Amino acid sequence: MIRRRAFLGCTLSAAASLATSSAQDATAIAQSTGASERSEPLVWPLVTKLPGGIPSFIGHTDTVLDVVGRIGAPADLVIFTEGNHLMVLSSDDIIGAFPSWAKSQPRYSNLDLNNIILVTLPQPILVQMVRTGGVALGNLSLDVSRSSGFYPDIFMGYPEPLRQLHQLGVLEPEARFFCRNRGVALLVRKGNPLGIHGLADVIRKGIRVALPDTGDVRAKCLAATNELLGKPAADALVAAEASFRGRLGIMHRDLPEMIARDYADVAFTWRHLVSYWARIFPDQLESVDVPGAEPFFTRIAFARVNNPLHPTATRAFDEFFFRRARDVYPHYDFAAMNEREFAAALALD
Repeated sequence: MIRRRAFLGCTLSAAASLATSSAQDATAIAQSTGASERSEPLVWPLVTKLPGGIPSFIGHTDTVLDVVGRIGAPADLVIFTEGNHLMVLSSDDIIGAFPSWAKSQPRYSNLDLNNIILVTLPQPILVQMVRTGGVALGNLSLDVSRSSGFYPDIFMGYPEPLRQLHQLGVLEPEARFFCRNRGVALLVRKGNPLGIHGLADVIRKGIRVALPDTGDVRAKCLAATNELLGKPAADALVAAEASFRGRLGIMHRDLPEMIARDYADVAFTWRHLVSYWARIFPDQLESVDVPGAEPFFTRIAFARVNNPLHPTATRAFDEFFFRRARDVYPHYDFAAMNEREFAAALALD
């Protein structure tokens, strides 16, 4: 539930009234800023290019953002990945450039790559989709199976979800790391009306904090706070955590929405996500660095599915991706990886 500040209505002395009036003016400014931005929900940019004349639901409440491609048409390649690097993978630098690269390679020139399906939901949801064989998007249920064709050829994620899928017999026994993020940072409303300039400001009394609900990133946020400010500060961070009814736990969507809609005053998560949100919503959001938080990072690995439905396209994308990713990811605020780090093996057994 959205918490709103209320003015005190009691009778005060003249001096107290003047002080209260000044405080109320400051509060009113913050309320006005929040209300203005809350009236403009985030309308996410699309990463697909639709043929002309196709009806498209691209409004605030009616958009499916994390299943990219054409369901019902034969897939040419299917990639399941956690969503926090979607801005890189779905870009013209990677998915956008892959078909033309394949056409330029004699061994892949006959590949049809008109329908690459990309699923960028959180990793626990993706694992559950594969385990149960389906996912529901409101009233629409999608069959996730080899027989439907909506089934991954490639899975990108953190080590533990990849190990879970290998134990289910889904993935090959080895994955390879391809990116490392730059730790954690803060997201605030445009203009930073509450003056949040560092991690110490986040735990001020009355500040509402949007945190990732689960997973590695939540652990890294708390570990960074504990290391930089101490355990009482980390406890205070959790105590100040805000949420909202209907939150699904799709962190790369709901954290910026919480700031834009005034469910929270500040969000704390991966730095590259914060910089991405500030870049695509420059009129509503801005980023705040956390000095000393870069060591609190994680890495993402690339795994191939056993007996993929599209083996040639899978091999082609594997080759293309590992030629391209090391140079591309730092342009999206990921860390530069050295030769030892990039493509390092991750055993899933």
